[in-house]
Amino acid sequence: MGLPFVALAAASAIMYKNMGISDTQIAFWTSLIMLPWTLKPLWSPFLEMYKTRKFFVYSTQMLTGVLFGLVALSLHADQFFAISIGILAIIAFSGATHDIAADGVYLNTLNAKDQAKYVGWQGACYNIAKVMSGGVLVYLAGELEKKFGIATAWSVVMGLYGVIMLLLGVYNRRMLPTGGPPATTQTTAEVWATLKDVLVTFFQKKNIWYGLLFIVLYRFAEGQAIKITPLFFKAARADGGLGLTTSQIGVLYGVFGAIAFVLGSLASGYFVSQKGLTRRTLLILCAFFNVPFVAYAYLAWFVPTNLYIIGSAVAIEYFGYGFGFVGLILFIMQNIAPGKYKMAHYAFGSGLMNLGFMIPSMISGLLSDYLGYKEFFVWVLIATAPAFLITWLVPLKTPEEVAADDTSTAVN
Repeated sequence: MGLPFVALAAASAIMYKNMGISDTQIAFWTSLIMLPWTLKPLWSPFLEMYKTRKFFVYSTQMLTGVLFGLVALSLHADQFFAISIGILAIIAFSGATHDIAADGVYLNTLNAKDQAKYVGWQGACYNIAKVMSGGVLVYLAGELEKKFGIATAWSVVMGLYGVIMLLLGVYNRRMLPTGGPPATTQTTAEVWATLKDVLVTFFQKKNIWYGLLFIVLYRFAEGQAIKITPLFFKAARADGGLGLTTSQIGVLYGVFGAIAFVLGSLASGYFVSQKGLTRRTLLILCAFFNVPFVAYAYLAWFVPTNLYIIGSAVAIEYFGYGFGFVGLILFIMQNIAPGKYKMAHYAFGSGLMNLGFMIPSMISGLLSDYLGYKEFFVWVLIATAPAFLITWLVPLKTPEEVAADDTSTAVN
């Protein structure tokens, strides 16, 4: 799930930065192409009606692998930016479809207790993508840039993305559980009737508007900070950046960030499995998710040169990210998804979760160019306020209601 998302959201930003594209263009276009992760609820019901969830998992992985190969070839073209962005947009559609099916396998294979127990492991596995994409492959790109130039270096890296995705597709074709049988709907009329039912029942859920507001606002600050941080790391010190090399950025994300994210994800998984998703638990998770952005404000204001200090700031933010993001995932699983169309409704929730990341990411380049990196990261801290407010206000299901939903879904 993580590799295409991280490649498009983060690694591509560093690639385009090195190839001379402006921060404003990078932030806008690499955010806009993430739109399929928001719109995926529109086609998620169709995945409930054809083949198995496993089929869509491995087939989209293989398709994504081929498309990354095309990105690799496009980087040597005169209009490389337009061509590669177009292909990345198709990868986003494939990746979003994959996520619908992968979430369906998770939700239909595990009960509510096991979902909470293993959600930390899910996050830790997602971190493998962040390590490979933001760490190992970015580091490799930086080293190859020194020998072969930027375009060739990133062509090799995009080709490796493709190989990894193809291998994952082959593996999951053999090893993944089916995630339950496909639905038996046959006619076009039945398909559209089901889609209508999916939409109507979703918005009939109790406290749904509070829930949607929570999903969108929880990531409001993160969407801005995460998009600009690698550009801030790469920017020259004369421009207010840290002036790091591509390889150094790879080390920061692949070592400091990776270890911290794994620890945060695992700790959070066991924390919520013991405590449950209560108001107090959710506020703690929100604090872990948002407060660590102060570390990036520190870097922007004091512009340290010591890589260990910079790495410590990354580790603080990534531990908080790993710990706090679990709250959002579990909220959608237990307060939004349960019901007749669990996979489709989870896709609705996770799609809006991506919208809460995409919109602030799209405007982040304009804000950082206008404010400068120092003031921008102060603004990010101010932008955490809506997340805390909605976390305090959003209604939550009781453990008994969650258990009842899980039993009801199992019967369905």
